[in-house]
Amino acid sequence: MDNNSLQPISQAVQIIKTAILQSQERTTRNANADLIALNYAVGGYVSIQSKLHRWGSAIIRSISEQLQKEIPGLRGFGYENLKKMRQFYETWNPHINGSPTATQIGNEQIGSPTATQLPVLQSKALAMVFDVETAHDFISISFTHHMEILNKTNSLDERLFYIHNAAVYKWDKYKLRDMLKQDLFHHQSLMPNNFLLTMPKRVQALKAIEMFKDEYLLDYINVEELGVRDEAEIDEQVVEKAIIQNVKNFIMTFGKDFTFVGNQYHLEKFNKDHFVDLLFYNRELSALVAVELKKGEFKPIYLAQLQTYLQLLDDEVKKPNENPSIGIILCQDVDKAYVEYVIQRYESPMGVATYKTAEDMPDRLRKALPDENELKKLLEGDNDKE
Repeated sequence: MDNNSLQPISQAVQIIKTAILQSQERTTRNANADLIALNYAVGGYVSIQSKLHRWGSAIIRSISEQLQKEIPGLRGFGYENLKKMRQFYETWNPHINGSPTATQIGNEQIGSPTATQLPVLQSKALAMVFDVETAHDFISISFTHHMEILNKTNSLDERLFYIHNAAVYKWDKYKLRDMLKQDLFHHQSLMPNNFLLTMPKRVQALKAIEMFKDEYLLDYINVEELGVRDEAEIDEQVVEKAIIQNVKNFIMTFGKDFTFVGNQYHLEKFNKDHFVDLLFYNRELSALVAVELKKGEFKPIYLAQLQTYLQLLDDEVKKPNENPSIGIILCQDVDKAYVEYVIQRYESPMGVATYKTAEDMPDRLRKALPDENELKKLLEGDNDKE
């Protein structure tokens, strides 16, 4: 066959392939929606009966055990899961318009309760309270995701934020846990920056503002696993190995659509050498992203240095179809109002964020982390090995 004959076949394959994938996605989504509705209904029944008849742990445990006997192979309805379903119902029922109240269902169920009398979770009811998109997100994520969010958030806005992002970005439970651990809700879109003043398109600037956080959690080096007894035993080679082993975690910290380009990225102009600590490319923004790591508090001179790097990247590396390069400074302490004041005079898009280690990180680990110059040496050493 010639190329002209193959073209209709290729088009047909793509059309059918798209239809199959869309059908599979709908099937999975509908099955998940049914499971969410079932868990809500069962949780509502357990909640209401617990209040009406003072069901305790022993009764709920007995119900779970009897279910296992009557439906061999049944999964997901153990004692702990029944309690989670009750929590799920009791958390969301007050917010869902049109759902029967506990009293109404309870009165109907006294005597001979049936499955049709269980609380009903409808996407229409969700959409009436929130919006169509939120209703879709709600029934798109798994029950496991819902419980992770319920147990680690305090407000409705916070829960809806994580539900939306988990649905849109298809976070697995491990990614969701990481975002909850980093407290993404309270750090998103708060980084001091000059994006609206320097980016040619307002839409791109708003995307960048939403994308970057004001604080990042970097807790990847576990000294306890390094087999050392004293701080003096922690040499550069050991720390270097720990950093390199966790480069993927460092990249994932920045979120969706980031690709790692290189560390200590070499730029040269007029026989002057410059090295960008970390260089990424972001597909969503169609732009290179330069990251400079700094120990201690923010200093205005960091912006001047980063401005030079961004100019060199735009002149020597950026492709014609790409947007201007973006720069991010990561330091340990920053006065946001001060940064907002001094950053407005710079012509390249830049922002300043802080980083911290986990709260439970031991003191000797904090002391073991290399300072700015040491970190650069370690990253340079990694380049040499490549």
